Amino acid sequence: MISKLGEVMVYVRDQDEAIRFWRDDMEFVILQDYRDGEMRWVQIAPTADAETTVILHDRAFVEKNSPDINFGTPSLLFFTPDLDALYEKLQAKGVTLGEKVQMGESKFFNFADREDNYFAIMETE
Repeated sequence: MISKLGEVMVYVRDQDEAIRFWRDDMEFVILQDYRDGEMRWVQIAPTADAETTVILHDRAFVEKNSPDINFGTPSLLFFTPDLDALYEKLQAKGVTLGEKVQMGESKFFNFADREDNYFAIMETE
């Protein structure tokens, strides 16, 4: 039986640029930067004790060694207790943002990383 989602893998063209985006703009923490020869993967998360983490994989390396993998970017939804404050903060950093949307009781917006992968953030209590 599955008990939780542990990691989400995102395949990026430039790991160093992806790290800068997630660390500097999104303020994620780098939990591990693993290297073994040509292989490198970087584990990031919103906090050091997050239950689910994101792994940034070098897309070119994985394409070469595991060409059957689906390289589509997963549709990730992050949560924040203060959507408006986060929106303003990301806007000031120059992050590409979608419009804030209200659907029923939920408020959310999407944002793009530096490789134009879009993700979403929703306000939660």
